[in-house]
Amino acid sequence: MLKTRTNPAGLSLEVFDGIRKGSLENRSQLYLDIASGPFFGFNRPDAEPSQGLIQPFWAQGMQGGHKNTYDSIAAFSATDFRGDLKKFDVPALIVHGDDDQIVPIDNSARAAAKIVRNARLVVYPGEPHGLVDTHKERLNRDLLKFLQD
Repeated sequence: MLKTRTNPAGLSLEVFDGIRKGSLENRSQLYLDIASGPFFGFNRPDAEPSQGLIQPFWAQGMQGGHKNTYDSIAAFSATDFRGDLKKFDVPALIVHGDDDQIVPIDNSARAAAKIVRNARLVVYPGEPHGLVDTHKERLNRDLLKFLQD
């Protein structure tokens, strides 16, 4: 996801440095801010924030070891998975919301769908990164359809 010479469409290092800074200064607040804002799209004008989603997200984040979760920022931002994606030799379903403010769709799901042979990209218009929770019924239908095809 990181912008590099070989990934010019990636996100700037400052984005991930900001996450690291938030984690070091007050990781509890960081998890609340992510969940109550961009992760579930609750920062959008017509959104109805759900404490039933925000609080479990926060609890899960706080259960992880601080060093491990801090180190994961480098792992998810700087690891280039393109070589691994080229090796996929089975059908793959890639599901992504096009309003994902955490992992932008263009340099993630759309890029992966071009690399993975036999990939099927399903885009959920207007949906957030946390669509596994916000749109679980549709996701389950899409997963079952993919498995049946």
